[in-house]
Amino acid sequence: MTSDFVAPAAPVPPAPTARALLHASPLPALEARILLGHALGWRRTELITRGDEPLAVDAIAQYRALEARRAAGEPIAQIVGAREFYGLTFEVTPQVLIPRPETELLVETVLAAIEPAPRPRVLDLGTGSGAIAIAIACTRPDARIAAVDRSPEALTVAARNAARLLDPARPGGAVQWRQGDWYAALEAAEPFDVIVSNPPYIAAHDPHLNAGDLRFEPRGALTDEADGLSAIRAIVAGSGSFLAPGGRLWLEHGYDQAVAVRAILTAAGFTGVHSLCDLAGIERATGGAAPRVGSTQR
Repeated sequence: MTSDFVAPAAPVPPAPTARALLHASPLPALEARILLGHALGWRRTELITRGDEPLAVDAIAQYRALEARRAAGEPIAQIVGAREFYGLTFEVTPQVLIPRPETELLVETVLAAIEPAPRPRVLDLGTGSGAIAIAIACTRPDARIAAVDRSPEALTVAARNAARLLDPARPGGAVQWRQGDWYAALEAAEPFDVIVSNPPYIAAHDPHLNAGDLRFEPRGALTDEADGLSAIRAIVAGSGSFLAPGGRLWLEHGYDQAVAVRAILTAAGFTGVHSLCDLAGIERATGGAAPRVGSTQR
């Protein structure tokens, strides 16, 4: 005797939702929200307002792949390809340093230095993604800006950022991107009112180079492969040929390097040398005014 009984099909589990994925993620909540929003193409508010909508299989797979990359240590900025800096969104690739909030202190300091000057000239050394140069150019459309980096790949990223973020009709003209080592990329020309740099200042033996996001960033933008001060010495030594009399030089440096950087600037004849603290109260930028008699060093 046979039976015609057919067991009911097992219920199909509902598709995961954004809320469920975020709840189950091993990542910190903020990181998970950034990656899920990027995978879905949703704004952060949509993760709340649409949090209980079933998600497509391919969208879930894309998020899982991003989540795995972050769990392996890859920086969020490189995964999503962007980082906000000074209110602007910059393209970020593995070929450039990821812009960081503490570097906004340099931008604010340069803007204060050039505030009274008409059509000021600014030089950004080691520009990377172009974050400093472009932030200044956006805020001071009349500023004439040159930016140098030895990496052609970095300059390509910087140029793309400028094309997207800057008005092509800005009075100061386009940012002049130059490839080379520090001042070697420049020709003798009208002196700059301000030189600014976030150079490689991490010492070669510093264990931070092998931890966190730094493992994925270009090593040459992080360390001088020496004591962390050789790039700063080179920038200070060569500045005399490119700074207007009384022009300002501002440098970002490590949390424990302010005393050493002040000494380098003072020995080179800079006046009014002082350091500025970031929002955490750490001295992260040091600068001063160029000596009235310029150095001939290049």
